[in-house]
Amino acid sequence: MKPDSANIQKRYDRIAPYFEMIEAVMEGLFFKSWRKRLWDKVDQEGQHILEIGVGTGKNFDYYPANARITAIDFSPQMLKQAALKRDRKQVAVELEVMDVQALYFADNSFDTVIASFVFCSVPLPLKGLKELYRVCKPGGQVLLLEHVLSSRPVLAWIMNLFNPLVVRLVGANINRNTVKNIQSCAFGRVRVDERSGDMVKLIEARK
Repeated sequence: MKPDSANIQKRYDRIAPYFEMIEAVMEGLFFKSWRKRLWDKVDQEGQHILEIGVGTGKNFDYYPANARITAIDFSPQMLKQAALKRDRKQVAVELEVMDVQALYFADNSFDTVIASFVFCSVPLPLKGLKELYRVCKPGGQVLLLEHVLSSRPVLAWIMNLFNPLVVRLVGANINRNTVKNIQSCAFGRVRVDERSGDMVKLIEARK
């Protein structure tokens, strides 16, 4: 694992036991509805799904029935919390410690690859996105829910100003251009859901 990834991993390991409490207000008011929209877009056919950055398992409630799901995270302590929730909720999912920048899976392995609020924490996001493309089957879908840099100049300036501090504290970037990044990959079609806001984007890509 690269030094930047290792440092961010340590930050997430440190906050793992408190992560759900830290995000509880935003999760209840905002993120839960977006997670449902994200998972509603999963194809009903060919449900071999890879979830990137499973964290503490916040998406478990939205997993489609009868799907074969593998979920990864690069933080062992976050994955430990996910395993506890999996066992408590009796969710059918295989959990693995893995870095999205170097996935162990073969080419063309999954019908759907999905992630929510993950690429803010990936040191080399383009490398990670290319890995998603590689492991997605031809005709398959990649679904991303991400917070991104604002298109408003003043707000964008503020986000860029404070980004180093946020990265140092929690390992997440608040100024990523994830839509442009995924458009620069080899996907045949990239679409941003029309309900997306200025700083939260629901992105659909087809291989």
